[in-house]
Amino acid sequence: MNSTLPPAPDADSGPAAPAAAATFVPPPEAVVAAPFDQLALPAPVLANLTRLGYHLMTPIQAASLPVALAGHDLIAQAKTGSGKTAAFALPLLQRLDARSFAVQALVMCPTRELAEQVTQEIRRIARAEDNIKILTLCGGTPIRPQADSLAHGAHVVVGTPGRLMDHISRGSLKLDSLATLVLDEADRMLDMGFFDDIAYVAKACPRNRQTLLFSATYPEGVVRLARQFMRQPQEIALAGQHEADKIRQRFYEVAADQRLQAVGLLLRHSRPESTLAFCNTKQQCRDLIDVLHAEGFHVLALHGELDQRDRDQVMVQFANRSCSVLVATDVAARGLDIAKLEAVINVDVTPDPEVHVHRIGRTGRADENGWALSLVAPYEKKRVTNIAQTNGFEPVWESIAELQAEVQAPLVPPMVTLQILGGRKEKIRPGDVLGALTGEAGFNASQIGKINVNEQSTYVAVERSIARQALKRLSEGKIKGKKVRVFLLDE
Repeated sequence: MNSTLPPAPDADSGPAAPAAAATFVPPPEAVVAAPFDQLALPAPVLANLTRLGYHLMTPIQAASLPVALAGHDLIAQAKTGSGKTAAFALPLLQRLDARSFAVQALVMCPTRELAEQVTQEIRRIARAEDNIKILTLCGGTPIRPQADSLAHGAHVVVGTPGRLMDHISRGSLKLDSLATLVLDEADRMLDMGFFDDIAYVAKACPRNRQTLLFSATYPEGVVRLARQFMRQPQEIALAGQHEADKIRQRFYEVAADQRLQAVGLLLRHSRPESTLAFCNTKQQCRDLIDVLHAEGFHVLALHGELDQRDRDQVMVQFANRSCSVLVATDVAARGLDIAKLEAVINVDVTPDPEVHVHRIGRTGRADENGWALSLVAPYEKKRVTNIAQTNGFEPVWESIAELQAEVQAPLVPPMVTLQILGGRKEKIRPGDVLGALTGEAGFNASQIGKINVNEQSTYVAVERSIARQALKRLSEGKIKGKKVRVFLLDE
């Protein structure tokens, strides 16, 4: 959050009507798995959704899309990982005039990581329309190249509140043509102290706009935002917490000085393909990294001392299955949304019950099951009692000493990440990389994993067995007719 706000923008968002007093909980028939073709969407959009694997709407999509597509302001409360991005991407894309390169939609996110994820997903959904330009504006990178990109025009901007405010105050981000404002994970933005920044950006937006607010919870701060900046919003509330049977929690009492070694035992016993391990302090993160490395695990750390490039590389490797374990503090992990995360390990028990819920809620998403394993020193047992009472469950205790690993060898991630120097600025697309690997290089498409194209770099996951060959053939070949430099990212 910026401690000193720049002068308020001239644009006037105007007085907003109070948020509706009642909250609409959709009936069961409104949230069952319904096909997207029930919506009034153009045929090319529906065809693209099918290609992307969007066959049936999630509950939040089924409940909110008809409201948002009709042009109403919307407050949608739903659990994380429920398909919210598509729920606001489709309406904002429907309102775009592709012929105009003025900014017509603005999405505010709490963190750079979430902003990047949202940008990628909107790009995928926007493929039905040619030439839709989407920019990400976040801190951690120089502001001048962002201003230069804005000068060439954009249809959609996704960014964090502080950096958006900076661009507005400099005059590089103009919102005169804005049709849709989206506040994604509004409760988290407020928790991070962004109320004033959000207010500043909202006041710079035209009065006649649609505002879509998505939040996992509905605290007083969100109510204040709605009252200030929304026009008679319709409210939709779905279950705020993850289903109890999706996340299987287990608690293990350990001696404080045996906690780090116990993490390796849990990993060898359960053998999850991907694990997010939470520590309460940076030093605990460093100590755990050292222990797991010594035991042969492929592990990366996420902490505040990483520069943005290194942070991006860490997230790419973990998300594409090139790393088995990601160790992080709560602050460093804000905004992470990792698909198919099999396990969360609480290396330390947090004293805050709400933080515990946020931690374990990273797994068990999108109809997947997940494990939440907590290591508890004797002095932390009161914290577990408080967490259980606050969240209404009975903790299941198991003995760490009774865990047996059928396979003693550490986990080896199935993929390895190759970094290609060149990205969107060089007009590289995922299809170009896939074509290079499956064409002259001669690899099977099934051996290629996720491909992430950033501004200046491209990352591609390949099966571990072909990593060295793929590196050699890409280095010797061409992408889009040009030689590229390629590096292997591995510990």
